[in-house]
Amino acid sequence: MLEAFQSEFMRNALFAGLLASVACGVIGTLVVVNRIVFISGGIAHAAYGGIGLAFFLGIAPLAGAVGFALAIAMIMSAVTLKNKQRADTVVGVLWAVGMALGIIMIDLTPGYNVDLMSYLFGSILAVPRADILMMALVDVGVLVIVGSLYNSFLAMSFDEEFAKAMGVRVGMLYYVLLGMIALSVIMLIRIVGLVLVIALLTIPPFIAEKFCRSLKAMMIISVFLNFFFSLAGLWFSYRFNLTSGATIIMVAAAFFFASLVYERVRGQREARSGKQ
Repeated sequence: MLEAFQSEFMRNALFAGLLASVACGVIGTLVVVNRIVFISGGIAHAAYGGIGLAFFLGIAPLAGAVGFALAIAMIMSAVTLKNKQRADTVVGVLWAVGMALGIIMIDLTPGYNVDLMSYLFGSILAVPRADILMMALVDVGVLVIVGSLYNSFLAMSFDEEFAKAMGVRVGMLYYVLLGMIALSVIMLIRIVGLVLVIALLTIPPFIAEKFCRSLKAMMIISVFLNFFFSLAGLWFSYRFNLTSGATIIMVAAAFFFASLVYERVRGQREARSGKQ
């Protein structure tokens, strides 16, 4: 396996996978326990509008995606907080509008953008050092925010009404969470692309939840699982000449289905032992 990481671009890909694993393991855990996977998917796909707008305006694509994704996240926060019963409709509309806007802006951009597909399906092997630095800064920001507000996130995630009674500003916390989701999504764009981004945010926490009894442990296990999936996916893509982002997701998916089988087998064993 070590020979695969002797090239600089593979080492950059490894660093990118490690840094993305930290933010996505922490934020993905909050996404899963707060049951806002659909909202996260909406932010991820709506971010495509920012990429298209950036191409049209001639600015850095990731800069456009960050600004647009944060704006969409704040809109979704405002709407879903006021009317959670209709949140799925609003998220679906913003999801579709963001994607459509991105496509139209790219249509209106002169010339052919050869780098466009990397934003849809990822290009971890082409991650530049500048993006790695950005990922490191996002990681630091996420760890500082979640670390300082951990108890508040814990209370909001498991009992929102209790959190409010304890004086936790749940509304503000919700805005912060969706903002961090937007930044994590932008990190993952270069790893697995917009199409597959939601998998790395949700699969590791889903698996970790089966073996953890605390939110903190779930975050730590999710980080390690994300990094393992990235490392294994990179090696398989190198060994069999496959697309890296998709291979990483397929590794994660294999473990996802294995965890479902494990859970079912364990449940059957417990049921049989209970009857005896």
